[in-house]
Amino acid sequence: MKLNGAKILLESLKREGVKHIFGIPGGAIINVFDELYKQKDLKFILTRREDGATFAAEGYARSTGKVGVAFVTSGPAATNTVTGITNAYMDSVPIVVFTGQVPTNLIGNDAFQEADITGITRPCTKHNFLVKRVEDLAETVKKAFYIASTGRPGPVLVDLPKDVQTDEAEFNYPESVSIRGYNPTFHGNPRQIRKVARIIAEAKKPLLYVGGGVISSGAHKEVYTLAKKLCIPVFTTLMGIGAFPETDELSLGMAGMHGTYRANMAIQHCDLLISIGARFDDRVTGKLSDFAPHASIVHIDIDPASISKNVKVDYPIVGDAKCVLQEMLPLFDEYEKDWKEIRKPWLEMIENWKNEHKLAYVRDGKTIKPQYVLEKLYQLTKDIYPIIVSDVGQHQMWVAQFYTFTRPRTHLSAGGLGPMGFGFPAALGAQVANPDRMVINITGDGSFQMSMQELATAVESRLPVKVVILNNGFLGMVRQWQQLFFGRRYSGTDISVQPDFVRLAGSYGIDAFRLEEEKDVEEGLRKMLDCSGPCVVDVRISREENVYPMVPAGAPITHMLLV
Repeated sequence: MKLNGAKILLESLKREGVKHIFGIPGGAIINVFDELYKQKDLKFILTRREDGATFAAEGYARSTGKVGVAFVTSGPAATNTVTGITNAYMDSVPIVVFTGQVPTNLIGNDAFQEADITGITRPCTKHNFLVKRVEDLAETVKKAFYIASTGRPGPVLVDLPKDVQTDEAEFNYPESVSIRGYNPTFHGNPRQIRKVARIIAEAKKPLLYVGGGVISSGAHKEVYTLAKKLCIPVFTTLMGIGAFPETDELSLGMAGMHGTYRANMAIQHCDLLISIGARFDDRVTGKLSDFAPHASIVHIDIDPASISKNVKVDYPIVGDAKCVLQEMLPLFDEYEKDWKEIRKPWLEMIENWKNEHKLAYVRDGKTIKPQYVLEKLYQLTKDIYPIIVSDVGQHQMWVAQFYTFTRPRTHLSAGGLGPMGFGFPAALGAQVANPDRMVINITGDGSFQMSMQELATAVESRLPVKVVILNNGFLGMVRQWQQLFFGRRYSGTDISVQPDFVRLAGSYGIDAFRLEEEKDVEEGLRKMLDCSGPCVVDVRISREENVYPMVPAGAPITHMLLV
């Protein structure tokens, strides 16, 4: 049976198990939306900006591991997705973005709302497609989902000229695809795995370096087993938070520029650093020449391009983290060792660092400190395991430091690109994917103003996301740098001219209130959590509170500024 391209697209998405789509319609994709109107199996969530659609698709994907999907039209709509696509690329998030395009005979003629979106996104997608024949559409969709979700996950863009949407072809959806040159390696080299197992077993001061790849591969149980079996302490990257329970005695928290003292010191004194699903980002390593100076380095990653890209490693294993660890763990049964006794001096050293400099802040009993808000929020929600979505800025680091995460996919944050405005739409996407879970967006007044129009999306789609605005009237992270390194010259960072967030939320019919004193924090958070629908809480925090520890740019990670 012949179908037009719009119908082929939607039928293909259903074959991929897609249930939800985020986006905004427009002329170059109107035919797809006309067919979408007739569908019962695909739910469309209308966002208020196209970057909001891509961020929402990311929140959907990050919280589930499934591919997030967005529909937008051509030209400015397509270019508005670039930030979200780049963010997904840097953080290895599987999304597929479908963009409308002018008819094929007009491509290159500067037609109305034409943009070369495949050219624009070539550097920031895992792959992209311009579909020129309706006969190729179904297979292209299959390839897009396969590429996005396998190997190192990432974003794929599919550009759909208007005539491809209206032309007809026989619908034949392939069960599988084979792509020349794209064959991800899932199982590591057995000899190398055995060699690395021996190296780990012989190490006196090993350290596990856990990144977002552990969450992507679902390897958190294997990491936990490895750590507990061999008594190896663990630190995570920002993307890896939740992969190892932070309540465990072996957890060192997050490492790097705003990492814990004990994690950074452990990196510099370990004799073996075992990196799993991480890419040695500059925010973790600090000054490269001084990073882990006494350690041999193991690197397990599914992306061969990441191996020795930033830091030269001694023992590389290319493969999926879960597969590699499943193959490695039984090998340790060959070693009859009292791991707890062997690790005792190393763990005591780390415990001393922990006691020497704990994460701390100063309270005065009246002014609200953001760290206190997050500690209270954890105490009130720890038994329900909410999905916490942070935006970008100081509050992002306070979330990583002071909310305790014990499960994967409960901490969603934009890491590599760091786009302000990510948090709220990503929280909406996570709520769509997890309708029975509590989803809380921790944001700043600067970040929220970049996506607050999505309050309409929350109301229209009945998404009960809770929003906590840690409001200091500044672009806080930049202000902190200006305070510490630029003589308190606050150039362009004072944003105290801002809307009344309570009245703004109220204008959408959303419950909202303001907190201004520490004594009201716990009651206010309880009130927010009890709301059946969306809720916005404007928390007026100490204006010049800083994130500590902090490693200055370009310095070794042991050179920490402390409270």
